[in-house]
Amino acid sequence: MTMAPSGHGSAPDGEVADSAPSLGDGPVYAGGAAAEAAIAGGPTVLRILLGSQLRKLREAKGVSRDDAGWEIRSSGSKISRMELGRVGFKERDVADLLTLYQVTDEAERASLLALARQANNPGWWHRYGDVLPNWFQSYLGLEASAALIRTYEVQYIPGLLQTREYARAVVLLAHDGAPEEEIERRVELRMDRQKVLVRPGAPQLWVVVDEAALRRLIGGPEVMCGQIAHLIEVAKLPNVTVQVIPFQAGGHAAAGGAFSLLRFPDQELPDVVYMEQLTSALYLDKRDDVDYYAAAMERLCVEASSPADTPAFLRATLHDLQSAHA
Repeated sequence: MTMAPSGHGSAPDGEVADSAPSLGDGPVYAGGAAAEAAIAGGPTVLRILLGSQLRKLREAKGVSRDDAGWEIRSSGSKISRMELGRVGFKERDVADLLTLYQVTDEAERASLLALARQANNPGWWHRYGDVLPNWFQSYLGLEASAALIRTYEVQYIPGLLQTREYARAVVLLAHDGAPEEEIERRVELRMDRQKVLVRPGAPQLWVVVDEAALRRLIGGPEVMCGQIAHLIEVAKLPNVTVQVIPFQAGGHAAAGGAFSLLRFPDQELPDVVYMEQLTSALYLDKRDDVDYYAAAMERLCVEASSPADTPAFLRATLHDLQSAHA
């Protein structure tokens, strides 16, 4: 499954200067027939889709951003943020803009107003707001709306494939002084994320992990044995592909660290690169950036053992671990 360059058609666990996702630095967004599919991802992608539709309507009528802003008792910069999906939408503002843009068809107006209401609904992760940083909430919306998620991880097993015990051990690394209730909520959030893999219309997940992530005893030998056994089982899912870069491969294309690539059902939405830091995350959607990371991911897949060899590699690793700690 090759991830072609992004263009216009084309590790993350939430745990420097905040680079919250605007998704506005790259190609201009355009709506599409995938809006219904995007609903499962909550407000993030829905705002982008609605904003792009409003931009297209405004440009078709030759209305400036300042004039549109005046119509909703605001400014041109507010219109810009709305069209990039960076803010929520008041239904009254959307209705006023549709009138300004001479959208008179009742069915079209009703559809866009319904999209505005849906875009304001909180995502499933809203109930975890007390333990969820704002910069990671946007990623959860993108993850839940993606058609394809490709992840490279060097230190940990990716969050979507972690066992409860392993996830707890990872959470404790960063929050060992937190109350037990908070720890459990963070673990439960990670478990809820994994439901995306088994829902109807689940995304394709393609994971490349460094052998170091399999050998590092997060949580101790028993937890790691359970985690590797889980990987063997989850790799059997039809929408999950797992590859391992063995130590013997030497240096490789992503020596800089972990990253994820996301692609969406609407082909007019650009691919997004996600890189997590300790207290923030970086989101890239400029074509040159995405193409660079897509090429790096392709090289990683070539350098890694083939997906067909993954079960045997994992079983051998599990056997080594069990033998060493028998």
